Amino acid sequence: MMDLATLSVFAVAVMFLLISPGPNMMFVVTHGATYGWMGGVASALGIGAADLVLTILTATGIAAVVGRMPAAFDVIRFCGAAYLLWMAYKCVQAPAAPSAAVASQATLKAVFARAMLNSLLNPKALLFFVVFLPQFVVPGHGPVAWQLLILGSVLTVIAIVFHAALGAGGSVVRRFLDGNPKFARLQSLGLATVLVLLALRLIVMARPD
Repeated sequence: MMDLATLSVFAVAVMFLLISPGPNMMFVVTHGATYGWMGGVASALGIGAADLVLTILTATGIAAVVGRMPAAFDVIRFCGAAYLLWMAYKCVQAPAAPSAAVASQATLKAVFARAMLNSLLNPKALLFFVVFLPQFVVPGHGPVAWQLLILGSVLTVIAIVFHAALGAGGSVVRRFLDGNPKFARLQSLGLATVLVLLALRLIVMARPD
């Protein structure tokens, strides 16, 4: 078992990383504002699911292998960019952002999948897990893979809570904009803009050394 001191330091480090502005933060706040607090929570859960997948890949050594293959890095990031651009196109084609009530029934699964894929198709996220998690592995405290799974699970729980709170905050914006068709259209365009910016970020991303 891992000692409490290591887990405490790890949790603090995760929190400092999460409060730094990044693509996931922008993604969750935008979806919370567009689909209401349930959309924000769905985004948070999607990111959490991706974190668990990346944790398993890291613990099994697959992530490290992919990280050493520049061609795989390019395939992942360009697929991610294409997916985000396609989602941006779908947002622009939509007549207006749905109300929170409609979103809770018709689009939460799509938001969850979008958030999960957005994280999984970002090769920087995979490299982050490969570099970050092993720093907190303690020799002699059990199998390395098991420690990585514990660390990844702790990170996932913290990330879900943090991003769900962000999504709820974004829904406050939604509350003020509901019922105004002009603002509803701006929400769709704003979401599309965020997705395009995330796609461009992947396209111009440098390969790892």
